[in-house]
Amino acid sequence: MTTDLIALLVVAILCAFCIRWVSVRLRFPVPAYMTVIFVFVLVVAALYGRSLD
Repeated sequence: MTTDLIALLVVAILCAFCIRWVSVRLRFPVPAYMTVIFVFVLVVAALYGRSLD
């Protein structure tokens, strides 16, 4: 369980970095790191909860 949470956090940070990098390259407004991480974790949690049925 603990390793899963650590893996989720690492992937969320990597996702935030990638989204910010793409935003800069495409000259879009750059979202905050915590916003991207929060949304990513919510989406993963929702998909995980849906798979439990």
